[in-house]
Amino acid sequence: MGFNPLEHRGIPLERQIRSWRELDVEPVDPDRGDPYTKCRIITMNGIEVEAILFNHQLARHCPDMEVKRQLAEVRYAEAQQQKAVNWLLPGLASVLETTISYEQVAVDLTGWIARHEPDPYLKQAYEFGVLEDFDHLYRYANLYEMIEHRKADSIVENLTEVMPGRPTKFHHRHPADNVREPYDRTTVNPLSKLHALTVMSAEQQTMNFYLNVGPQYMEPIARQLYQEIGLIEEEHVTHYESLVDPGETWWEQLVNHEYNECYLYHSFMEQESDPKVKAIWDLHLNMELEHLHIACDLMRRHDGRDPREILAPELPNVLTFEPNKAYLRELLDTQMDLTTLGAGYVRDAHERFERMQEQIHGGEEPPSERVMAQHREMFGREYRHQTEGEHPDVASREKN
Repeated sequence: MGFNPLEHRGIPLERQIRSWRELDVEPVDPDRGDPYTKCRIITMNGIEVEAILFNHQLARHCPDMEVKRQLAEVRYAEAQQQKAVNWLLPGLASVLETTISYEQVAVDLTGWIARHEPDPYLKQAYEFGVLEDFDHLYRYANLYEMIEHRKADSIVENLTEVMPGRPTKFHHRHPADNVREPYDRTTVNPLSKLHALTVMSAEQQTMNFYLNVGPQYMEPIARQLYQEIGLIEEEHVTHYESLVDPGETWWEQLVNHEYNECYLYHSFMEQESDPKVKAIWDLHLNMELEHLHIACDLMRRHDGRDPREILAPELPNVLTFEPNKAYLRELLDTQMDLTTLGAGYVRDAHERFERMQEQIHGGEEPPSERVMAQHREMFGREYRHQTEGEHPDVASREKN
């Protein structure tokens, strides 16, 4: 039998507060640690940030003072979890090194979810987005070699390839064309809800990260590239958040958030190679089990429904960080020239797309193209890291 979080009680809420000594976690080794450990840390930081922000929004719309106090207690525990998780990242890593890990998360998390998504429309949404994050990784890798004179493979190792995806300059679409059709909460597979919430939260955290770190570099091309890709992350959050059925009640959404946290902490605990980090995943899972029971009680009280009606009877198979090279190469071969129109996808540039391109670029090359030109001028080549045989030069297939 699989793991059903509804059948397990966690740590009582009043026992979840940690002291400063307990929160002072030891960061991972930036040079010797598993790159996917950093990916799991970045993912769970985004999940915890989303949980906190959602809890705040729920509290702002809730008139019941007793419920607001209960939400505040859970939210404080979540805030401590977020600090412990995010503080696992090594202080030795530069902003750009952490950025490359963020994009590795976007590539291999979204790639895995796309491979395992049961709904064809949702699957297409993830496949579309991952080719753009793949190109962001490539642009930042070239910037990294220019500024810090190191290669991105020292961060992603041999797990994620660094080569062009859908060119970043073509990611700028009219905002209306970033809104997708939502799933139907009454018929969708429960796994699809977890996938949508996970990718939305991860992309939102990337957006928030770039919102804050972008101007921290002195080099003009770095500041400009963060500004450009930061705007695309805004598009990606719109793309993914619109997949969630807006008909879900506040209490249903709260249960989904807590269930998803249980799912991800359980998944990452099962595969974690660093024993210190694994212990944190285990601890946080046992905290989240109690948060889930509190959310379920609130849903029963305020929605008059049993949460079992909307949840999977047990946690799905663990979400795994693993290479997605063959899958991504297949997408490069078949979906490079896609853009969006309304809630769908088309292969040909359309009037609204071309008008947006003219407005944002103004007839000039954007930072994502200029960083490549400067890299070629500096090194006489582009930085790429490919494995298992060379892939055809996808850059030659860029739109003209």
